[in-house]
Amino acid sequence: FARRLQIQERMTRQIAECMKSHLKPLGVAVVVEAEHMCMTMRGVERPGTKTVTSAMVGVFKKDIRTRTEFLNLIHS
Repeated sequence: FARRLQIQERMTRQIAECMKSHLKPLGVAVVVEAEHMCMTMRGVERPGTKTVTSAMVGVFKKDIRTRTEFLNLIHS
């Protein structure tokens, strides 16, 4: 998905949808953290600036407890 020219939000959603359709799980949660050269060079002009996007489907979208547990685990 990253080989295509696209925005990070769309890529994150595509990864989640692909995993959902191929694996048929109860839910999928995808978090993408990336450093963009355009932000480093032209935008905020600070090296190391990262953008985080997430996409959640199924149980991760419906159940706040499951979503909170997942987010707490990845932030640890």
